Amino acid sequence: MTRPAFLLLAATLAASARKEPVEIGSRLELFVDDFLVERADRVRLELHSPEPAGTVLRFDRPWEGNTSVYVSIVRDDDRYRMYYRASNNPESIRRAGLRPGEKVDEDRHQFIAMAESRDGIAWTRPSLGLFEFRGSKENNIVWVDRPGEQRVSDCMFVFKDANPACAPAERYKALGGSSRPLVALVSADGIHWRELQGQNSLLTEGLHGNAFDALNVAFWDAARGHYVIVFRDTDNGRRNETFDSRTTGANYGNRSFKVATSKDFLHWSYPQWVDFGDAPVEHHYTNATTPYFRAPHIYLSFPKRFMPWRNYFEDPSVAPGASDGVFMSSRDGVHWDRRFPEAFVRPGRDERNWGNRSNMAAVGIIPTAAGEISLYYTRNYTFPSAHLERLRLRTDGFVSARAPYGGGELVTRPLRFEGSNLVLNYATSAAGSIRIELQDAAGAPLPGFALEDSPLLWGDAIEAVVPWKGVGAKPLARLAGKPVRLRFVMRDADLYSLRFR
Repeated sequence: MTRPAFLLLAATLAASARKEPVEIGSRLELFVDDFLVERADRVRLELHSPEPAGTVLRFDRPWEGNTSVYVSIVRDDDRYRMYYRASNNPESIRRAGLRPGEKVDEDRHQFIAMAESRDGIAWTRPSLGLFEFRGSKENNIVWVDRPGEQRVSDCMFVFKDANPACAPAERYKALGGSSRPLVALVSADGIHWRELQGQNSLLTEGLHGNAFDALNVAFWDAARGHYVIVFRDTDNGRRNETFDSRTTGANYGNRSFKVATSKDFLHWSYPQWVDFGDAPVEHHYTNATTPYFRAPHIYLSFPKRFMPWRNYFEDPSVAPGASDGVFMSSRDGVHWDRRFPEAFVRPGRDERNWGNRSNMAAVGIIPTAAGEISLYYTRNYTFPSAHLERLRLRTDGFVSARAPYGGGELVTRPLRFEGSNLVLNYATSAAGSIRIELQDAAGAPLPGFALEDSPLLWGDAIEAVVPWKGVGAKPLARLAGKPVRLRFVMRDADLYSLRFR
C-alpha cells in the first residue's frame, strides 16, 4: 500500500494561506466556509436547513420492512437510481407497539433493492425478475447474499464510476458489508452484480475494531484524478465523555471516519483519520459524503449524529438512542469544517423520528426543480412506518454569507479568474441590497468598478449576471487572469455562491 497522498487542492490552499491569489478559474464557489474570505464586518456564515417535501418511498413491500435503510442515489443518464437495504426486524416492532392497521411481519434475510425516478420526486420499483421472494420474482431486488459468505447487504453503497479509464463492465461499483473484509462489487448495468476480482488488498491496514460498521462511501474525484473512500471506524483516542460515562462494560470510544485514496480502486493509501479541528467530539454514525455536483472540488457531508445515551421513549428498549443530521464541508477530504454544531436536519414533531437510528441522510444530492435541490433522509427507523423523506433546499443554499438589516461587508482574498462576467446566487429582503466593488490585490478600487459604479442588486436569483453599466457586455474580460478582490456591501441579504464565466 502507498502512504497517504492527500494533496487535494494543495497549491490553492497554500496560496490562500500566503495571501497569494487564489486560482478559481470559472468554477463555482460556495460560502460554506471562509476559504474566499479575507475580512468580514457584520457578515456571518449562516447554515440553512432544508424543508420537508414529502415521503418518496415507504418501505412497505413484503421484502422490505422497518429496518430498511442505507440509501445511495445515483445519477444514471436520463434517470436516477436509488439503492437501499431491504430488511425487517419484528422484535423492535413488538417492543414499540403498533398503530391501527400496522402488523408485525417475519424476520428475514436482508436484500439490496433498487428504485428509479425521472425527476427525483416520483420513485417506482422496477420488476427485475432476478431473485425469488416467497415464490415470485416480481420485485426490485438486485442482490442476495450467498449462504456462508460475507453479508454484503448489511451496508451496500453504490456509485457510477466517472473515471474515463473505467472498463465498461465495471462502470457501476459498490462497497458492501459492515465488517472486515470490505467487499467490492462491479456491474455493467447497475442491476447484475459480481465481486471485483483482485480485491484482496482492499483496505486491510490501519483499521480498528469497528471499521466499516456503517455505509462506507466512495467516488471518483475527477478534479484530483483518483478514487476516494470515506469510511467508518472507531477512534478510541477521541472519546465522547458523556457517552463513556453512561455506558456499562467496555469503553466504545468514538464513532468517526477515515479517508483513503486509490488510482485503481484496488490498492489504497494508508487510511487517515479525518480532522475536525477543535470541534466537540461527537458520534458520527454515517457520513453521506459527496462531491457537490455543481462544485465537485468541494466535498459536502451530512453525518448522522448519534447520541446512544438519550432515550426518548419511556421504555428504554424501544428504539434506544437519538439522532439528528449535521452538516460539514471539506476542500481536501481530510480537514473538515465543523463550524456549524447545530442540527442541519432535526427529528421534528413525529415522535417516531426521535428513536434509534432515524434521520440518516441518503448519499446523493440532485436537482429536482428550477432553483431547487433535494436530499433524502430515512425516517421512523425500526417502526412499521419506516420511509424515506425528500427534503428540498435552494440551489447552493446550504450556507450563506448573511448581512443584517443594519448592513455589513465582506472582502474576499485576491482571486484570479477566467471569464468576463460575475454571476451571483443571492437573496435580499424588499429593503435589502448588495453592491460590489472590484479592487486590485492591494485593496484599491479598480477604475469603473468602485462601489459608486456598482449596480444596486436586490431581489432573489440563483444565477444573476452582475450588470455593470458603461463597460460593455463583457465587463470583466480585461481583468481575467489578474488578481482582484471582491468587496460586497450588503444589507439584509444572503450571498450563497459566486462564479465567473
